[in-house]
Amino acid sequence: MTSTSLGPQRIVCLTEETTEWLYLLGQERRIVGISGYTVRPRRAREEKPRVSAFLSAKIDKILALQPDCVFGFSDLQADIAAQLIRAGVQVTVFNQRSVDEIHGMLFQVAAMVGCADEGLAWIEHNRVQLDTLRQSVQTLQAQGKRRPRVFFEEWDEPHISGIRWVSELLGIAGGDDVFPELARQSLGKDRIIADGAEIVRRNPDIVIGSWCGKKFRPEKVAARAGWQDVAAVKTGQLFEIKSADILQPGPAALTDGVAQMHRIVSEWMENSAPTLPLAGGALPPEGAAPALGRPGGGESA
Repeated sequence: MTSTSLGPQRIVCLTEETTEWLYLLGQERRIVGISGYTVRPRRAREEKPRVSAFLSAKIDKILALQPDCVFGFSDLQADIAAQLIRAGVQVTVFNQRSVDEIHGMLFQVAAMVGCADEGLAWIEHNRVQLDTLRQSVQTLQAQGKRRPRVFFEEWDEPHISGIRWVSELLGIAGGDDVFPELARQSLGKDRIIADGAEIVRRNPDIVIGSWCGKKFRPEKVAARAGWQDVAAVKTGQLFEIKSADILQPGPAALTDGVAQMHRIVSEWMENSAPTLPLAGGALPPEGAAPALGRPGGGESA
């Protein structure tokens, strides 16, 4: 018996990240159902039945597929998980919120399908890729370029700032999250910025929008009351990263998502005027925003 013949053989993935990961591992044959929001890989939509949204699922359809394991994500899918558990289905719900936790989830899934070595190799390669991005940012800083202040907007009405893995990847990419104190809040409702004037006051150099599947409208952002003096608006630094690339806590965010953020940030750094070097030539730590970007100039995390 081979290791890949062990573990679940009929998996339903309620979110996209586990689907993409199983395809990357070459284990797509195990998948019998996916989320309707799945776009990575695109072929999954053509090959697998769609059985769920994010907060709801077709329980009867899932049960008809006779899964021996269902993968879910976060407390928001607790009710779906409970229904399936009561029906006798094995359910594994992950709750990864940080880069390290995403790597941990990927390793667990890989081990469950007998691909622990392959999974670990991918993770180690990804860590090298992330370190390479860090080093490129440090090179620019050594040339006197400063890290930009960045507002990542996960939703527009109301304003919701970026979740933890987004904030961490932004730091790796060279930007400083202007709302670091909100990033550790796992629920969107706890990352609502009730007073839009606070975004203006923190004066981001770059705004990145990823409106949970809704098209980002830079002209709408630029037209917001009081935003005409925001640095990002004045210089046209308003960008979109598709939600499937950055708001999926799995392979997409760790590869395409962070790469897009790095391109945006590094272009800004390369085109910005040099700043005065720090005493002793030291570089500011990753994620440490300049005083201008924080209320009172202090650490707010």
